[in-house]
Amino acid sequence: MVAKSMRLLLLLSTLALLSACGGAPAAQPTTPPAPPTAPAAKATPAPTSGGVTSGSATAESAREGPAVEQLEGTEPPVVGGTGGVTTTEAMTTTEAMTTTEAITGSVTYVLVPKNLGNPYFDTANIGAQEAAKELGVTVLYQGPATADATKQIELLNSLIAQKVAGLAISADDADALVPVGKAAIDAGIPVVTWDSAIAPGGRQVHINQAVSADIAAVQIKMASELAGGAGKIAILSATSTAPNQNEWIALMKEELKKPEYAKLELVDTVYGDDEDTKSYTEAQSLIKKYPDLKVIIAPTTVGIAAAARAVQDAKLVGKVFVTGLGTPNQMREYVKSGAAPQFALWNPGDLGYLAIQTLHAIQMGTIKGLPGDKFTAGRLGSYTIDKDGVVLLGPPTIFYQVNIDTFNF
Repeated sequence: MVAKSMRLLLLLSTLALLSACGGAPAAQPTTPPAPPTAPAAKATPAPTSGGVTSGSATAESAREGPAVEQLEGTEPPVVGGTGGVTTTEAMTTTEAMTTTEAITGSVTYVLVPKNLGNPYFDTANIGAQEAAKELGVTVLYQGPATADATKQIELLNSLIAQKVAGLAISADDADALVPVGKAAIDAGIPVVTWDSAIAPGGRQVHINQAVSADIAAVQIKMASELAGGAGKIAILSATSTAPNQNEWIALMKEELKKPEYAKLELVDTVYGDDEDTKSYTEAQSLIKKYPDLKVIIAPTTVGIAAAARAVQDAKLVGKVFVTGLGTPNQMREYVKSGAAPQFALWNPGDLGYLAIQTLHAIQMGTIKGLPGDKFTAGRLGSYTIDKDGVVLLGPPTIFYQVNIDTFNF
């Protein structure tokens, strides 16, 4: 009994002592604790291209929960920093936005010829693409399949709806295109014409290949030389509504009134609609209708080649001559055969180049497209818009057997 009392007293004393020291020791776990979860190491971004980070580590982290929560607007606590996005990440985001804006806001002009499939207009497009590369813009080349004002108007309305940055047009009809040209200008789309003008009110500036009177005069001069100063001549034009063709024909008729051309007789004017087959047929008809015809003047690149081929095919080289406006590559064969000993033209590549340079100057605000405005057109140098709203490319060149092989367009 005494022994039990002594053990009870000893136990009570021990408990009192432990209580004074902070309590009983914690029970030891039967299994070892799991190690604490270490924070995920931040993957080093791989080199970027266009603001898009590459690398599998970054791609995987973007699919994990916390990253998704941040994208959905749950901002993580800031610990020892100025925000949830690092400087590098901020720069990458800015670069991506800039790239997107550059694509979305790229400057796109459209070069619109009278019709597609015409070597003259195709050469103008080569010059337009050269200007586009220099200016850092895009130039599309779109036109109707045939020289048709109605179809050209339909195309232009579509381009206006697409909000292109500017239009450079060779008009199929000067007056018919005025409303659609005005609609483009009212929509904030600059309009310049080249080769063949829209009447004032439907364009801002016209790029004239040469002074119209000079173009008419050189064609009559060449025809007179080929006819020996006397004889019957005829004109094979493009379409009956082409503004430039009609202006040149009217001026050629005036030129024929000069005393030095008194022995030349203009017997007919026909239209091949800038189509090779029709132009060829019209040339054949002229030859049959006027057996003593001396010269066919074709102020159109399609017509002059078709007429020269018709003369050559009819074995009338040396009896009937062809002259007018053409390109060296297209006419080389006929110059050397004698079917078309001489013809004239400016460089249509330069015409397309100047049209885009002028359009860009207006679109960028360098000029307003008003008379007296001066601007620099790349490799062609300085130009001034004249009182009629016209920019003049320069005088035409006469091509013949001696010089034709020095040109390639």
